[in-house]
Amino acid sequence: MTYQWVDYEPAFIEERYDRIASLIALFDWLLFVPPQLRRRAADRLALKPGDRVLEIGCGTGRNFPYLRSVVGETGMVYGVDLSAGMLRRARDLCAREGWNNVELTQCDAAQYIAREPLDGILFGLSYNTMPHHLTVLQNAWKQLRPGGRVVIVDGKLPPGFGGNLVLPFSVWLMKRTLLGNPYIKPWNDLAKIADDFAMEEFLFGSYYVARGTKSERAYNDFDQSEARLMAAE
Repeated sequence: MTYQWVDYEPAFIEERYDRIASLIALFDWLLFVPPQLRRRAADRLALKPGDRVLEIGCGTGRNFPYLRSVVGETGMVYGVDLSAGMLRRARDLCAREGWNNVELTQCDAAQYIAREPLDGILFGLSYNTMPHHLTVLQNAWKQLRPGGRVVIVDGKLPPGFGGNLVLPFSVWLMKRTLLGNPYIKPWNDLAKIADDFAMEEFLFGSYYVARGTKSERAYNDFDQSEARLMAAE
């Protein structure tokens, strides 16, 4: 039997995430998200106090404590998400914690433009949910300063027979919950354009943190990196 994935329209994705906004913490538990995964992703951005970082698909803000801990009070955390319901909870979190250096925007990440160059960009359990993920990555890459890093953290199929075994269930589950496409390989997209690429796997290969740096060479060679991304579509 062949299992296929059909991409969803942005309006459908937005409506789905509005509905499940209150359940995101539960999904972390149900899907066995490793407890250290979010902190590890923030650490791999290699940020320092005063830096500017963007989280694409920031959701309810579950990664904000880790991002703020590395950029400090003098840094800035930007968050963009398609879902008003998710951002409502993120804003509530920021208000409760008294965070005044977090700026949230509701829009398609492919159209998001930060107010200043970015030192780091995080896709926090979001890349697989974006049908136009290559366009989003291209837009983000343009805004990253030389020396900055992109980190993608997400779930994936484990390697080998185990991955083939769980694929049907993964497709069934994602279509009914988080809409994450299990067929794409985001780490390959990042590896095509970034220097210093590295990837760590967790929970027997079911989760990963991939990172890549925008070097001065990559900055000057952007036309070629853009072409490599478009060739992957």
